[in-house]
Amino acid sequence: MANGSRHDDDTPPTEWLTDAEVDSWLSVVRLMTWLPWSIEQQLRRDSNLGIVEYQVLAMLSKNPDWTMRMSSLAVVTNASMSRLSHLFTRLEGRGLVRREPDPSDGRFTNAIMTDEGFKTLADAAPGHVAHVRSIVIDAISPEQLRRLGLTADRIVSRIDTSEIN
Repeated sequence: MANGSRHDDDTPPTEWLTDAEVDSWLSVVRLMTWLPWSIEQQLRRDSNLGIVEYQVLAMLSKNPDWTMRMSSLAVVTNASMSRLSHLFTRLEGRGLVRREPDPSDGRFTNAIMTDEGFKTLADAAPGHVAHVRSIVIDAISPEQLRRLGLTADRIVSRIDTSEIN
């Protein structure tokens, strides 16, 4: 819509982006598009893992007995239960994970990383870290990285509280 577009009387007028804001926003859009793609390409090439598969294994590796409830894993990986279940089926087929009823509450299912899953993650991690370092960490100063992290956290918190979500 153009600047002169009509709107309902109840709707506040749109605060259009300035040229500088558009340029910055388009840079962010390129980053959101190309960064996950680049990481996905490196992981697939070197480890036959997708970015979400790697994330699932990494999250499991941080927990006692490499175990988490599927519902908690879905939250930390931002995956729907359906998507996570399909992904888990693929990982189970490769012997990297298994599912078991939660012994403390049978209504829940635990996701468990196997020894083979840990080996796969351990083999993938050096290349993944090297790639992340080369395209992000080493591209900016430590202070810029700190600010980028804080900015990302602020944006994510706004996403979390957005009425759209």
